[in-house]
Amino acid sequence: MQILDNKSVKDQLTMTMAIEAIESLLSLQAEHPDWIKCPERLVIPTFSATDHHSTGSHLSMPSVVFDGTDEFTVVKLVTICPDNPSRDLPTTTAVITVSNNATGEVIAFMDGVYVTQVRTAALSGVATKHMANPDSKCVAVVGCGGMAYEQLNAVLTVCPDIKQVNLWNRTLENAEKFKQNFQTNYSQWDVDIQVVDEIEAAVKEADIINLATRSTEGLFDLEQIKPDVHINAVGAYQPNMKEVSNQVIDACSHVVIDDKPGGKHEAGDLIQAHDDSECSWQWKDLTGDLAALVTKKIAVSPSKKGITLFKSVGAASFDAAVALKLAKLANDDNLGQSIKW
Repeated sequence: MQILDNKSVKDQLTMTMAIEAIESLLSLQAEHPDWIKCPERLVIPTFSATDHHSTGSHLSMPSVVFDGTDEFTVVKLVTICPDNPSRDLPTTTAVITVSNNATGEVIAFMDGVYVTQVRTAALSGVATKHMANPDSKCVAVVGCGGMAYEQLNAVLTVCPDIKQVNLWNRTLENAEKFKQNFQTNYSQWDVDIQVVDEIEAAVKEADIINLATRSTEGLFDLEQIKPDVHINAVGAYQPNMKEVSNQVIDACSHVVIDDKPGGKHEAGDLIQAHDDSECSWQWKDLTGDLAALVTKKIAVSPSKKGITLFKSVGAASFDAAVALKLAKLANDDNLGQSIKW
C-alpha cells in the first residue's frame, strides 16, 4: 500500500491530470453507466452554531469504479470545519482510501484535502472549457477560501488568455493573503490580480465568475454582470445556502450541474429558485449535466450563449476518478511511503 501525505499528493497531482481524469470518467460513465456505482453520500451535521463553533458537517463518500479491466472502491471521508481559516487550517479536511475489489487490498491511502480542492476545481475547469467565451480576458473570484486557489488555477488552465483577476472576500485581509499566496505558488500565470472592496467592482467586467462561499443569499444582481458571463458556483452546498440569485438563474440561457441527483438535495441556489413561486426557473429547465456536456449531447454556442451557470455539488465518483489515477501512478512508480498492511 502506498501512503501519500499532502505534500506527496501535491507533488504528483496537476490540474491538467485532474481535468483529463474527470473527462475520462464522464465519458466512461456515459458509455457504461453500470461501471460506476456512486450511492448518495452520507452527510452528518456537526455542532450547533454557538459563539465557540460554527455549524459544519462530516461526509462519507464511497464509489466503485470498473475501468474495463479492474474494479476499485474509493472512499473519501470529509470533515468541513468553517472555523478553520482562523486557525490557519483548511476548511475541508479529508482522507481517501483506494481498494482493489478483486482482493480487497487497500492499494493507496492518501490525504484528501488537495484531491478535493483539485477535483472540485477541475469540474469548474471542464465546465468553463465548454461553456465560457473562449476569448475571456477577466475572471472574478468571489470568496477567497481554500477552494478558490485551485478553482482559479483550473479556469486559467482552460482559458490561458485571461489577464485580469479581481478578488473579493468578506474579509479583505484574506483576499490580500490569497493574492500573495497565488502569486507565489502559481507563478506560471502572468495575470494582474487586484483586490476590490465591493462585489460589484469584482464582477462587473468579468467574463467568468468563480463563486466559493457559504452565503445564504444571492451575491450580485443581474444588472451588475455582463450579459454573456459564465458563472462557476461551487459553494452553497446545502439547501439553505445561496450564491446565485433567482433573478440571475432566471436569466441564464444554460444551467448545467455536475451531479443532478445530488443537486436536487444539496444545490441551494437551484433548490430555492425551483421552490420560489416568483421565479420561473424549474428543474425541468436544467440544460443537463456535465457528462452530457463532455460527450456533446448538449452544447453551448459561443456566439449566442447568454449567461451560463455551472453548479457543482460534487460526487464521490469525481474524487474516485482523480484518486484512482493518482493511486495507480503511485503504485507504478513507488511514490510516497510503501508499507505492508
